[in-house]
Amino acid sequence: MNTFGSHFAFTSFGESHGRAIGGVIEGVPAKTEIYLDLITEMLGRRSGVGMKGVSPRAMSEMDEVEWLSGVVCQDGKLVALGTPIAFLIRNTDVRSQDYDILKTTFRPGHADYVYEKKYGIRDYRGGGRASARETAARVVAGGIAKQLLQKQGIEISARLVAVGEETDKNKFDDLLRAVQQSGDSIGGVVECEVKGMPLGVGEPIADKLSSHLAFAMLSINGCHGFEYGYGFDNLGLRGSDLYIDSEGRSRSPLDEEVMTGGIVGGMSDGTPLRFRCLFKPAATLTRIYKGRHDACIAVRAVSVVETMTALTIKDMITEY
Repeated sequence: MNTFGSHFAFTSFGESHGRAIGGVIEGVPAKTEIYLDLITEMLGRRSGVGMKGVSPRAMSEMDEVEWLSGVVCQDGKLVALGTPIAFLIRNTDVRSQDYDILKTTFRPGHADYVYEKKYGIRDYRGGGRASARETAARVVAGGIAKQLLQKQGIEISARLVAVGEETDKNKFDDLLRAVQQSGDSIGGVVECEVKGMPLGVGEPIADKLSSHLAFAMLSINGCHGFEYGYGFDNLGLRGSDLYIDSEGRSRSPLDEEVMTGGIVGGMSDGTPLRFRCLFKPAATLTRIYKGRHDACIAVRAVSVVETMTALTIKDMITEY
């Protein structure tokens, strides 16, 4: 499947070295003004212009959105009609010849082998649908979802918090530069925070907010881990009396900083959502394969994490 969401739904299409990538968005209310500046800003962060460890293709390819349906220009503003919004982004800077070796070679840790064996055919140019290029379409849809959530007082922000084992952001650039020069790759961690979440979004069992967020994050190319709140650090004796004060009185989690990650029993508890995503080192190394590749895919994943968070929460709040 290539569709996320049921009430606010997004379907993506296209391959890394095809003519274009794009998507169809359903659930955008009629008369919604689409702020193109926000979408352009998010696409720019996904491209990684000015960032270290980023593929040269990403920095040189301008992602210009072509709106095909569902919108109209009124008084210089792009406004939704309430019908499905279709758009595309053309692939303008491809070098498919760089990938000729992959006709007969499978990259360890990449989807090449599984695609070939499952479907009997694959687009080896840039990885086809398994390329991070596909996420540009997600950013457009997520940009619209983010705008709608902002009107409801919900703000989403993500940031890079680790490159390999390094957590000092002042050292990230030097580390990324060294990895890129070596032709190797390195993993990273992206942290996301959502402020303004209403209490009670999500269901106790099958439709947990945490489950939907994990599904969305792990759908991002290269994402190999998801944790919220204390996450994997929650191995000690803590948390049993978070809502009870020293005199045994019950209180709200809003009374103090509670590291539930904003989710209890699968539902939002009214505190900020906080979660982290781990991204593996890129499978394609410039010291082995020709082409233009990322030294750390987590760098450009920051806006994609925001994107998938916005899509997930907008869909669940619409249902809620």
